[in-house]
Amino acid sequence: MRRVAVWGTGNMGSTAIRSVTAFPGLELAGVITSSPDKEGRDAATFAGLGSPTGVTATTDVDAALSVSDAVAYMASGDIRPDDAINDIVRCLRAGVHVVTPSLYSLYDPRSAPKEWVDRLTAAAEEGGATLLVSGVDPGWANDALAVMAAGLCTRIKTIYCQEIFDYSTYDQPYAVKVSCGFGGSMDEMPMMLLPSIPTMVWGGNIRLIGRGLGLEIDEITEELERLPLEESVDTVMGPFEKGTQGAFWLKIIGWSGGKKRIVVDHITRIHPSCAPQWPQPDEGAGDHRVVVDGDPQLTIVSRADLPGGNRAGGGNTTAANRLLGAIEWLATQKPGIYDGLDVPLHTPLPDEVEATRWAD
Repeated sequence: MRRVAVWGTGNMGSTAIRSVTAFPGLELAGVITSSPDKEGRDAATFAGLGSPTGVTATTDVDAALSVSDAVAYMASGDIRPDDAINDIVRCLRAGVHVVTPSLYSLYDPRSAPKEWVDRLTAAAEEGGATLLVSGVDPGWANDALAVMAAGLCTRIKTIYCQEIFDYSTYDQPYAVKVSCGFGGSMDEMPMMLLPSIPTMVWGGNIRLIGRGLGLEIDEITEELERLPLEESVDTVMGPFEKGTQGAFWLKIIGWSGGKKRIVVDHITRIHPSCAPQWPQPDEGAGDHRVVVDGDPQLTIVSRADLPGGNRAGGGNTTAANRLLGAIEWLATQKPGIYDGLDVPLHTPLPDEVEATRWAD
């Protein structure tokens, strides 16, 4: 059994706790929190589990690392990247493998800031540990799934990686209102849609897909269309007023030889009634798709649901499980940083361990 500490108790941290407690070959060894108010609480209270785990949250990072083989680092990294790097370096130097979705620039280590890569590589080599930074989108729904889909085609013109979602049931006000701008003025550009930010987030995945398919990406460009709400709507986060931002269609485009080759599409709404002329999910609140314009024309649609939850929660679970499933593979590799194409989507486990994945 690989012993895993989860660092963070928020949206992704609680998801990772829930997954670790059931994942084949893994054991929850610790929960790290920066909040004294959470210290001493059983991990089950963060993940909504029906029974105690016997593992309590701690602010003592060194104590948690001392009993762990790996850390699922689920603390925020987008608005505190330097702090996240420092935390991950600390883990790696302690000889603890790290998996995390928190640093978008490191999804493709080859195009990441050199000072980050050098520092993390040195820490990994010092501690004899490994690092994988990945998720769902960006993550497996772009890189690994797209490359797999391409392997089913004879010729390829363009690969589209699409996320089509409405956020009416996604109760994350900061992400929805501040980062994405829903409910905000059409005269103000939200943080996630500012020029160059989408390329920072998804550009690494575009380069990763290109490299996996023998394609050099010459340039990455962005296109954006935003639409206001034509009528006020109600959501789990409360009302969103007519005239405020109701939907956006964001495209991050990877060019090679003057041709659009890899396109990441985000078609996102605050309510299904907004932008009805734009692509809609096949069913429910949303889905991820890989569409290959080639021979054959190929579309792969993926959806993830949690009982009593929403599609965003299901997607977060796949992100956590992608990372947790990489730990066994990472633990057998030489120290260093790995990417989403290095690590297999499914690491073979001993039969008796793999069999525990099957539910009653």
